[in-house]
This record gives sequence, C-alpha cells and structure tokens, in this order.
Amino acid sequence: MPVAELKREGAIAFREAVPEGPETGAPVVCVHGFPESSRMWVPLIEALAAAGRRGLAPDLYGFGDSTEFGPATFENSLERFGEWIEALGLERIALVVHDWGGFIGLAWACDHPELVDALIVSNTGFFADGKWHGAAKALRSEQGEELIGALDRDGFAALLNSTGEVFDEADLDAYWAPFAEDAGGRGQRATLDFYRSMDMEKLEPWQGKLAGIGAPALLLWGADDRFAPLAGATRFEREIPGARLEAIEGCGHFVFDEQRDRCVPEAVGFLTAAR
Repeated sequence: MPVAELKREGAIAFREAVPEGPETGAPVVCVHGFPESSRMWVPLIEALAAAGRRGLAPDLYGFGDSTEFGPATFENSLERFGEWIEALGLERIALVVHDWGGFIGLAWACDHPELVDALIVSNTGFFADGKWHGAAKALRSEQGEELIGALDRDGFAALLNSTGEVFDEADLDAYWAPFAEDAGGRGQRATLDFYRSMDMEKLEPWQGKLAGIGAPALLLWGADDRFAPLAGATRFEREIPGARLEAIEGCGHFVFDEQRDRCVPEAVGFLTAAR
C-alpha cells in the first residue's frame, strides 16, 4: 500500500502518495478546510495511489506544516494555491474540496476549467449571496480576537467532536498544533485572516462559471451539517450540469472523517469511472 509522505514546495507543505506502478489517470489534488490540514486526506490519497492515481494535498492558510504561509486571506491563499500547482508542473488534475477548500479550489477551477479532470465537492460554499454561520460571524466581528484567544485544546476538541467521537487524540493534537502556545498565535491569526477576508460578495466574479468547467462532478455531503447545510449541495447540483449528489444521513460537517469507510471508496470509485 502506498504511503503518503510529507513534502514541501516553497512556503507550502503538502502530502503526496504515489502509485507503485503506472499512473492510471490525472493526479488528484485535495484541498482541506478549517481547522484541518492535509492530514485529513491521508486515507483518500493513499487509497487513490493504490488505485493508480497520484494523490496530493497541500497545507493551506498557514495550517498544518505551512508555517511561513503569510497572511491567510482568501486572496493570498488562492494565489499561493495556483503557484503551488504551477511549481509542481500539474497540467491536468482532479480536484477534491472541503469547507474553506471549496472557496479556494473552486475559484481556481473556474479560472482554469481546461485543467480540471473531475470534481468532488464536500460541505462547502461558493455563492456570492451566501451567509456565514453564527460562529463565523462572531469571529469576523470586533470580538474575534477575544473569542479565538479564549479557545483552549479542550474547547477545540469539543468543537471538532461535537457530532461524536470523530477525531482521535493524534488528530486533535495535529490540528491543534497551529493554535498551541509554542506556535506563536499562527492558528489564531490564520483563522481571523481568512474569515475576515472572505466576504461572500468577493465570489461574484465566479458566479455562473461552475457550469463551464465541464468535468464530471460528485457532491459528497453530510446531510446534517449545521455549518454548510444540505441546501448548499442542492444548489451545487443545479449549478453543475450532470453533478451527482450523495447526501449522507446522520453525518455532519466533517464528512470524510465521520464517514471515512463510505466516502473514501465512493470518491475512489467515482474518480476511477470518471477518468
């Protein structure tokens, strides 16, 4: 079984799993959201590599091991993601996005439709008339520093495991690391940078362009997500011709973690059929 390795390209750390034999399709790039990192994609990219697809997942927004990322704004994150794609010489990719990764990955895909082989979209938003959930609104407000500064590891763990014991202690340690005292406030700054920079109106230039990507699309969605509700998935279904929606009942926001045994085979099967 291929194993994901941690690598670096410029300011971006990333994980990569490479097939042991010939590649059977375009590389697959997976973009994480808040507050995770490329770690969330390890089971998927290793399964993809076992199926003959090179899998890659960057650490964005200054999370994970991308410690020198710079301002974690929407604009900087989108620019750095594009630079990373170019630096690795990726000419055509399948794209998998979750949460914040949807804003970055889908904007890039709309700008480069000819480079997109297939799409998997999971529990995210991408619409200029969208609304932030309550927690995001609080972090975007003048109270943001106080709120994020008051978060400790126990509170962080409670947030991630609010729908059950999804994340083990090793996961929690890894995702908490940018927020820990010895990280110098990196995670806190990255959180406020992105939430405050991500005004939904900024997505206006890409509205209506999802249909122009023209790639097969799968929507894998936790049906009980209170942060990115299922209504968003049905809108993606309308916006992307031929998109297939798989709504997973009893599953919340972190769908690839909560329902790994279903989502990983589903994604690998879809990408294998779509090549």
